[in-house]
Amino acid sequence: MAKIAVKRKPLLVVISSPSGAGKTTVCKKVLKRHPEYLYSVSFTTREKRKGEVDGKDYHFVGGKEFEKMIKRKEFAEWACVYGDYYGTSKKVIEWAKKEKKTLIMVLDVQGAFAIKRLYPESVLIFMLPPSLEELKKRLKKRATDKREDMKKRLKSAVKEISFWSNYDYVLVNENLNQTVKEVENIISVEKNKSKRFDFNLWGKGL
Repeated sequence: MAKIAVKRKPLLVVISSPSGAGKTTVCKKVLKRHPEYLYSVSFTTREKRKGEVDGKDYHFVGGKEFEKMIKRKEFAEWACVYGDYYGTSKKVIEWAKKEKKTLIMVLDVQGAFAIKRLYPESVLIFMLPPSLEELKKRLKKRATDKREDMKKRLKSAVKEISFWSNYDYVLVNENLNQTVKEVENIISVEKNKSKRFDFNLWGKGL
C-alpha cells in the first residue's frame, strides 16, 4: 500500500540559551539526524573564527553591507551583540513556510522574541546549563574568551536566564544526547498538533 504524505503546515523553531550552554552543538546534532530540517544561517559582521565556514556557520558581511540590508528591511530580526551585528534573513523563513519545512533558528532572547512577534506560531525552546557553576566552568574553558569578556558573558547569561518563563519549553542540557532527543520530541509533538494540520491540502478532491 502506498504511503500517503500527511500535509502539515511549516514549523519555525527557535533555540536560545546563554553563551556556553550548548545550543549550537545540540542544534548541529539534531540537524545531522534530520537532514529534512532547514537551518537558518545568520548574517554577522564579526570576524570569522578558525574552522568556521562562510555560508554554513554564518554569512559573514561587512558593516556597510549589513546596514544596507537593514535599510532594505531584509531581516526578520537583528541585534548588536558584544559590538558585532547579527541578523536573521526573512528569505529563509519565507522559503521554509512556502516549502512547509521545519526551520531551526539559534538566536538570543531578543531575537527569539522578535521572531515570536512576527511569527506567533513559532516555537521557542530555552536551554539551560546544569547550573550556574557549570556555566562558569564552560566559559573558562573557552580559550577565545579573555577574563573581562568572560565576566561580560556571565553577566549577560544571568540576564538571559531570567527570561526562561517566556519560552514555550525549557530544557536543562545536562546530557547532550538526552537533550537532542528532547528537542526531537518537542518538534515531533508540535508538528502533530491539530493547528498545524493543513486540511485544505489533505481534502483536495473531496
